[in-house]
Amino acid sequence: MCDIWKGNKNIKQLSEEDVQGLLQSLVKFRTKQVLMSGGEALLNPLFFQFCEILRKEKIKIVLLSTGLLLKRHADLLVKYVDEIIVSIDGDESLHDSIRNIPGAFHQLKEGIAALKKINPGFRITARTVIHQLNFKAWPSIIDAARNIGINKISFLAADVSSTAFNREIIWGKDRKNEIMIQVNQLGELGNVIHCLLSNYKIDFEKGFIAESPEKIKKIYTYYAALNGLCDFPYKKCNAPWVSTVIEADGNVRPCFFYPVIGNIRGASLHKILNHQSVVSFRKTLNTYDNDICKKCVCSLYLPPYQSV
Repeated sequence: MCDIWKGNKNIKQLSEEDVQGLLQSLVKFRTKQVLMSGGEALLNPLFFQFCEILRKEKIKIVLLSTGLLLKRHADLLVKYVDEIIVSIDGDESLHDSIRNIPGAFHQLKEGIAALKKINPGFRITARTVIHQLNFKAWPSIIDAARNIGINKISFLAADVSSTAFNREIIWGKDRKNEIMIQVNQLGELGNVIHCLLSNYKIDFEKGFIAESPEKIKKIYTYYAALNGLCDFPYKKCNAPWVSTVIEADGNVRPCFFYPVIGNIRGASLHKILNHQSVVSFRKTLNTYDNDICKKCVCSLYLPPYQSV
């Protein structure tokens, strides 16, 4: 659901110098975790050097991956990475179809098996974007994830309203209509969700499905809102206050959905995030009524740190 791979013809990627430059700010902010994303982060030849730099400061590393290269790098991934989040779009045939990569699901499955063979307790979770092309197969996605050794699976709706994830412009009507669940499909979406809540109670109770039943229902509300039938569901989120996004070209954003606020090749991350205009943005941002926040499909909420 992202266009990063389309817009990276010039192979923009962070360098070792970039990461070393970030380190002072990350330490100053007492950073707990870095999520490596892409595109496909494993395509960066310096990926494991980045990991080594971060691990020396005891910063946890999470990799968000397509899963295509897990088997090739299994030994190093188990050594350096604390958790891997893979993208799953469907069961085997549907996943390959949506990805437009024959054998993609099989490669993902082999990669997970290779990691688990080295360390059976290694944590691998999955994330699925629910949209027009796969919502009817929602139960089979859960089953497929369990069968290949996933520890937990999470679901969210498709973002069709922003320029996040390297989209040069907001999607036009035709592209939106390919992805968003239409008004005449909402009844079937509601039926699918009802079946999930009835047939997968144990998976909700045990946490194999990350979201609560209430949050799963909000995916229906989100698509109903896109079709103009109701307000967008409320999401509790403090992402701009507890995290930041650093893109492959060094651009910094408060979160994926907001405009660029600086570049680490022109100023330190510490200076960027503490610039007067950025501090003012955080002080005045109200996620309850901000148009970007209201339409956002993601949410991150980290409670205040408490010592124990």
